[in-house]
Amino acid sequence: MTATFDHRHARRSLLLATLVAAASGSAWAQQGSDFPTKPVTLYTAFAVGSGPDAVLRLVAQKLSQNWKQSVTVDNRPGGGGFIAMEAARRGAADGYTLLQLDSEHLSAVPHLYKKRNFDTLKTFEAVAPLFRTPFMVAVSAQSPWKNMTDLLAAAKAKPNATSYGSWGVGSPGHLGAEWLDSLAGTQMTHVPYKEVSQLYTNVATGDVAWSFASIPSSQGVYKAGKIKYIAVAAPKRIPQLPDVPTVAEAGGPAGLDVNSFVVLVAPKGIAPAVRDRIHADVLKVLAEPEVRERFNTFAFEPLSWSLDDIAKNAATKSTQYQQLIQRANISLD
Repeated sequence: MTATFDHRHARRSLLLATLVAAASGSAWAQQGSDFPTKPVTLYTAFAVGSGPDAVLRLVAQKLSQNWKQSVTVDNRPGGGGFIAMEAARRGAADGYTLLQLDSEHLSAVPHLYKKRNFDTLKTFEAVAPLFRTPFMVAVSAQSPWKNMTDLLAAAKAKPNATSYGSWGVGSPGHLGAEWLDSLAGTQMTHVPYKEVSQLYTNVATGDVAWSFASIPSSQGVYKAGKIKYIAVAAPKRIPQLPDVPTVAEAGGPAGLDVNSFVVLVAPKGIAPAVRDRIHADVLKVLAEPEVRERFNTFAFEPLSWSLDDIAKNAATKSTQYQQLIQRANISLD
């Protein structure tokens, strides 16, 4: 009798577990199909008026139309991204709180702020890709340097005498230049700036010899004829500036590829069905001609990455940044 009871009890337990799992899976799927049923907030670590902010607002507008819900952009710049991350971290893991971050927030921050013991991708998880942006090598329009051969020759002739600017310690402009130093066997001096506008003004006047530059942040002084781009740090030329050679074509190291990618993340624990719904809907928006044209004006490459692609690219950058940060002994603690 006992054995019979145990078998029946086991079968009932198994049936109950199966029903619970099915109900749970059905509930998650239902969450995805119903999402969203209320307004969504998109936090961003970028300032109002910046390139990432401008395209995020367009994406938010399109999502709002498709979802028939309000989608609000909330800018929380500063603090190395921690202001925006703290605001988003307080939100529930339900898809209604999302956050725009770049690859440096994902992959460099854990190595730059070791004392905080903060791993971005253990607190948040990616839900959708947005874009990737290349960086140009910018010098004064009056600079005698015509290419990377000239720049590196000057750097090798007088170690530490050649200066480069960036928009902050640990920024892509800083880490990219450290990478160039490593590949080319040079030693250049970093000059960090708090204001991007001041950085490019000083490149134009020659107060710093050069800097990496995104097109949106430097196009004002570039269009005014005050700076020139001598190379793009990418494997191939970009369509927006087809006459600007790659670093390799201009006489620099072939392996240098300085870029930043931007994604949407959510607090860890979001239901897979909701996450997948957001991913699919963002990709649909990024495929729209109007959206692609707007991205193109900033030289932003819309991305169609899967969630695995985001994870792999973030891991690759993390390994690279860790090596560069250790080599140059960089810390923001």
